[in-house]
Amino acid sequence: MTPAVVLAGGLARRMGGGDKALHDVGGATILSRVIDRLAPQAGQLALNANGDPARFAAFDLPVLADSIADYPGPLAGVLAGMDWAAALGADHIISVAADTPFFPTDLVARLTGEISDTTPIVLAATRDGERVIRHPTFGLWPVAFRDDLRAALEGGLRKVVLWTDRHGAATAVFGTEPIDPFFNINTPEDLARAGALAS
Repeated sequence: MTPAVVLAGGLARRMGGGDKALHDVGGATILSRVIDRLAPQAGQLALNANGDPARFAAFDLPVLADSIADYPGPLAGVLAGMDWAAALGADHIISVAADTPFFPTDLVARLTGEISDTTPIVLAATRDGERVIRHPTFGLWPVAFRDDLRAALEGGLRKVVLWTDRHGAATAVFGTEPIDPFFNINTPEDLARAGALAS
């Protein structure tokens, strides 16, 4: 099964800082909900986070810090995951966001189903009328692209889709009923809403 990395390396400014993924939603942390949803779909799991890894010891996962300085965003977490997956001998890695506890239970299967020789990267997406909305922290990434990604980050690139569009990324489009599965928790209000959804 494809290994996966949970991206928790952000600064959570809108939540007042700290580890957003350790907040409680309906009696469990956001991160534990993400792990429980991801584990049946993927192979080995790792967590991308910066700072003292001991605060995640209870989850018993490798903690991968960004290799690019100054919090350059989720692509740095993807790169950390790629480097880790390469050491495992894996061809691809899945990424998911640590603040999105309701993502699809068939995420990995659907992403994997869209991969081809011409579309080596696949991003999750939803549809709003005629518009497809990509959720680029949820993706399937070829490990062989890690040097290309490292060079792009070192050159100052930060926006995920600018890099994925260079490589002709495909999308796996998911429905949004009864809820948007990629609803993510950015604010205290979002946290309250997630608690209501979890119950």
